[in-house]
Amino acid sequence: MTLEQPVRHIVSLSGGKDSTALAIYLRDRIPDLEYVFCDTGEELPETYDYLEKLEAILGKKIRTLNPDRPFKHYLEIYKGVLPDARTRWCTRKLKIEPFERFVGDDIVYNYIGIRADEPHRKGYISSKPNIIAKYPFIEDGITKGDVYRILEENGIGLPKYYEWRSRSGCYFCFFQQRIEWVGLSVRHPDKFHQAMEMEKENSITGEQYTWIPGESLSELIKPERIDQIKANFQNRITSAVKIAPNTPLSKIFSHDISEEMGDESCLICHL
Repeated sequence: MTLEQPVRHIVSLSGGKDSTALAIYLRDRIPDLEYVFCDTGEELPETYDYLEKLEAILGKKIRTLNPDRPFKHYLEIYKGVLPDARTRWCTRKLKIEPFERFVGDDIVYNYIGIRADEPHRKGYISSKPNIIAKYPFIEDGITKGDVYRILEENGIGLPKYYEWRSRSGCYFCFFQQRIEWVGLSVRHPDKFHQAMEMEKENSITGEQYTWIPGESLSELIKPERIDQIKANFQNRITSAVKIAPNTPLSKIFSHDISEEMGDESCLICHL
């Protein structure tokens, strides 16, 4: 007679609204539920504050997982080539590998917060057969409105970064819109300048390593360019979701503009 290997149940938290709502939604439904946060070391202060509030609501510790080396170590290994939408080496090194090390060979149900109203999105699917993806929101018909309701009813609301940003993730995330880079420069100028200092030029090939293809952060931060970015963004939003001109950014981002206008981001970072 052989004993069955026990199954672990894990919610991977990003500091975003959907994974947070999922953690609360499953809290009383699954015994021995584990909560983990893969901390890249490059997160926004608002993310840590939000996770601290969530811990108090869950009544359980969120396990922080760290990469074996900091981001700048890997940046040196990649010879200054910044991660982008194609390579995504930051997600692999700072998020996926720490999570898979934590899981080991255990059988794990990994709960992912993709909602029933976003079937086009794909979550993190591990190459390890012992990590099995589960989608409770899809199975139970939970939509964006339900997520907002769960967050409000439990007193946590939305993360503060939604006042100027549409996603969780590292402060230098290459999936940010230009208007979000502008927001970072205002809310966290120190982090904006850290990101700017990572941009380089290959002295041999002349190739520019920038977070935004074709535009450096030093160019983006010029006053006339900021004015142009703000005007372009307002025009796009007014056209896309019929929001009145001069609407504050906090109101605009509360409409989940990344979803309205298309969002290709890595969901292990941004749920």
